[in-house]
Amino acid sequence: MNRRHCAAAAITLVCALGLLTLPAQAVAAPTPDSSPSPATSAPATPSGPSSSGPSSERDLEKVRQEIETLYRKAGAATDAYNLAEEQAKKQSGEIVKLAKAIVDGQAKIAELKDRAGAQAREQYRNGGLPPGAQLVLSDDPQLFLDGINKVRTGQQASKTVLAQLTRTQEDLETYTQDASSNWQKLESNRVRQAEAKKKINARIAEAEKLESQLEKKERDRLRQLERDAADRAQSAWLATRPAPGIGVSGEATAAGRAAVAFASAQIGKPYVWGATGPGSYDCSGLTSQAWAAAGRPIPRTSQEQWRLLPRIDIRDMRPGDLIIYHADASHVGMYVGDGAIVHSPRPGRHVTLAGAGSMKILGVVRPDK
Repeated sequence: MNRRHCAAAAITLVCALGLLTLPAQAVAAPTPDSSPSPATSAPATPSGPSSSGPSSERDLEKVRQEIETLYRKAGAATDAYNLAEEQAKKQSGEIVKLAKAIVDGQAKIAELKDRAGAQAREQYRNGGLPPGAQLVLSDDPQLFLDGINKVRTGQQASKTVLAQLTRTQEDLETYTQDASSNWQKLESNRVRQAEAKKKINARIAEAEKLESQLEKKERDRLRQLERDAADRAQSAWLATRPAPGIGVSGEATAAGRAAVAFASAQIGKPYVWGATGPGSYDCSGLTSQAWAAAGRPIPRTSQEQWRLLPRIDIRDMRPGDLIIYHADASHVGMYVGDGAIVHSPRPGRHVTLAGAGSMKILGVVRPDK
């Protein structure tokens, strides 16, 4: 093994640990934009209303769909950003552990070398003769027998030291390679994180610009159109259920009740992408913190919640379950019973109650199954 390489790598990694105190960065590419809902048939780059505003209800509905599309795309990029941030934290932690292992390994090698040197010096003090020759020169039988035992013990000790030294050197080389690999991945993904952040901000800026071009009465009407669209979707969803409010087939568990209580207590707090409280939340920041407060940590993002948590039939929903929305699993809300969810909708909105069927449902997961 190239020991100078290991030492240099260790020093580099230890010095680089200071960089890990910077704000967590993302380590995953943003999720590609998807278009599962009718609203996404609108152009990706909105043309915007005329300077005099939309000329008809139809034009204003088109604006609503364009804004919804932009926020949906921002939401998908936000979920990718959040996942990347979690992975970055984990990877940074691994680098710290590996760097410590490298330092410990170097200290262990130095200790083993000292022990080997002590054995060599002991032999030198005995006249520089090999142990076998010293035994032959001894004319005292007891000394001869004692010497044999000492030789055997010394040989075993030497073999142990050499074996430990070899293993430690091999481990040190592995630690160095792993740490270098992880560091390269982390640095590479910082660039991807910056791209994801840029995409999120661009989508939000487009949507805000489009909405800002509306007159106040048009903005008020836009909000009403949003509510009308959600009501229609909720009514259509309820119509597919055997009876209104279906989905409360069982009582919530103690943990489920605690999660619902936490999420409900956040109503009125603003949506901020990437936020996990206590003053603001994005959609999965709210659900992950609610279940963490209930003593059941779950994945940070809606996509990971959908991928990793146990799935259940929508007919078996109970309060505390998480409803995942859209084909790309880019949104999540917490079911609270009676056909309603608590969720953090999007930028410019606040944590609120909404109909569980007001958006396109992908499926339901249960954190405490």
